[in-house]
Amino acid sequence: MDSMVVQKPSPSSNGGINAIRAMIMVLVMVVFVGYLFLWLMTPTNVYRQTWLPKIRADANSTFFGAQGPTILLYTFPILFIAVLGCVYLHLGKRSSSHNIVRNGKKHKLAIWRRPVIIKGLGIVSRIELAFFVMFMALLVWSSSTYLRVSFAKITPQSAAKQGEKVWEAKLDSAALRLGLVGNICLAFLFFPVTRGSSILPLFGLTSEASVKYHIWLGHIVMTLFTAHGLCYIIYWAVTHQLSEMLKWDKTGVSNVAGELALLPGLAMWVTTFPRIRRKMFELFFYTHYLYILFIVFFIFHVGISYSCIMLPGFYLFMVDRFLRFLQSRQGVRLVSARVLSCEVMELNFSKTRGLSYTPTSIMFMNVPCISKMQWHPFTISSSSSLESEKISVIIKSEGSWSKKLYQMLSSPPSVDQLDVSIEGPYGPASTDFLRHDTLVMVSGGSGITPFISIIRDLIFTSETLNFKTPQILLICAFKNTTDLTMLDLLLPISSTQNGFSNLNLQIEAYVTRDKEPNRETKMPLQTIWFKPKSSDSPISPILGPNSWLWLGAIISSSHIIFLLFMGILTRYYIYPIDHNTNHVYSYSSRAVLNMLLICISIVVAATAAFCWNKKQGAREANQVQNMEGATPVASPSSWVYNADREMESFPQQSLVQSTNVHYGERPDLKRILFECKESSIGVLVCGPKKMRHEVASICSAGLAENLHFESISFSW
Repeated sequence: MDSMVVQKPSPSSNGGINAIRAMIMVLVMVVFVGYLFLWLMTPTNVYRQTWLPKIRADANSTFFGAQGPTILLYTFPILFIAVLGCVYLHLGKRSSSHNIVRNGKKHKLAIWRRPVIIKGLGIVSRIELAFFVMFMALLVWSSSTYLRVSFAKITPQSAAKQGEKVWEAKLDSAALRLGLVGNICLAFLFFPVTRGSSILPLFGLTSEASVKYHIWLGHIVMTLFTAHGLCYIIYWAVTHQLSEMLKWDKTGVSNVAGELALLPGLAMWVTTFPRIRRKMFELFFYTHYLYILFIVFFIFHVGISYSCIMLPGFYLFMVDRFLRFLQSRQGVRLVSARVLSCEVMELNFSKTRGLSYTPTSIMFMNVPCISKMQWHPFTISSSSSLESEKISVIIKSEGSWSKKLYQMLSSPPSVDQLDVSIEGPYGPASTDFLRHDTLVMVSGGSGITPFISIIRDLIFTSETLNFKTPQILLICAFKNTTDLTMLDLLLPISSTQNGFSNLNLQIEAYVTRDKEPNRETKMPLQTIWFKPKSSDSPISPILGPNSWLWLGAIISSSHIIFLLFMGILTRYYIYPIDHNTNHVYSYSSRAVLNMLLICISIVVAATAAFCWNKKQGAREANQVQNMEGATPVASPSSWVYNADREMESFPQQSLVQSTNVHYGERPDLKRILFECKESSIGVLVCGPKKMRHEVASICSAGLAENLHFESISFSW
């Protein structure tokens, strides 16, 4: 087999790219520190009495009105960081191929990647813990400063002037401050669920791994906003002002809108609790769409000017959500499926060569014949390098949705066509597994899925690029003997590679419930080939090969369009009525117009970028479909054939020789890890919570300096 020729730019060129990335990162950190400093100063008297009036006097204009200062201070910095992040990630993608061989080189941030187990958050890296501590400090500082500053102004005399008691005045003040602190959490709430984010990868995070922070922030947001509402209701009740609950001011805070925002918020909050979410997942899923009403009425409640404080996170989420919508409208071509006896399925899709992704990436899948609304994430098991025209996911039949899919594929007569829509793939911007001498992969049950993509990627690196790869020790624990068939998925459905000939792989499989091999007759592995559909197309990158640059262009251009439209609207329509007094023109009307302009700006910019890249990628998609040729069949009347014939072409003998099966026992992880004596051991774990915490504890104990824990996201 001829090895692939990899063209590399000169070291000076690569050094120039790294220098530019370093400068971008410095600029990002400067802006980010300034943004955090702004949040720290917001509750203080210095900011509210000295800085803010001066900023408003300088930035308040006939084009932007009261929104101008808020957009400048709170919205612009984050969008600026997002655009810089896009450039940074694009340059990193260009230079990533030059850092393939890094064995023996200690990573500069290795100590920050060591795991820490935090109750409520699970396993987090030290850099995540640092951000967690900083955010908690910000909340404590903001809440205490808000209350201290406001309570200092409340005296018996000031309360008497308002016809109130001191405790009633303090309750009123505390209710307001609870809402202000809740807005801080709301400002960061949408960052973790922005799947195509350029901000998260800057700090080594992914949306999949950061969902726990969205959950955590959501609980805090709803706790503070619920307390905010209850305190006001109690205050109005004791001061005989319950009529305030029905107040919708034309140019002030709308209490009714706040109550209408709280109701969908409470509905979402209730369905997130584990007992409800696990037993009634569909209720949880559909209820979460109420976030639209929550945000709309929140903006009506506080006004569009103040809403610009939380706008940047939601703005980036809207850009990402609309791009996902555009991608999901196109049906994708499902080529084949492999069905295992352990109720596991591997689905293989056609993709364009321009679609690249890193190991452990995920993509979201929708099957309309099962549910038109439900989207489920699955870890990608293929390698974009080894399988340039295919992309695969592995699905375990566990929930109601996946069980229906398994029944469709395994029950005769099997389907020969299946409509599927895809969003993604999403994953880490880069992986650096090759810097280790040895990779120890620990999996429990279905947790083996992300390791399949890593192993396939390493097969390509060793066989095609002829690079030295780390030794691999795969420790997999299964409940039953039939689950061992999942090891058959280590190689793709078709392969001309020599497989494991150059890959130093050792598999230690543990079957915990069976004391000896189960000799019962097993259903053979089956492969289903689906008939091509003319309307389906290969999965392609939604914004082309330069997706990060296009995303940066969408963010910046859409925001410029919004500012342009808003400036024209304010200067020639609102200003002649209001003259920047904020006491004439309706807050609600201003909010509606601004929300409409934001949506139009995002739709225009994202649609233009999507259509341009779709046109450019159409030719490649047609080439892929033409190259695929006819779908193999077992007989004219059957699209299903026994995969045993196909498996003969696989290097199964090498796989069997590399595998040791242990029955009736569990792996002694501490002993196995401490027996690894190489200088750099990358430890990856994916499986049950208890197993993940055990491995993380071993690596973080400091008893073996050569153990380096690697975080793995997993969706099944």
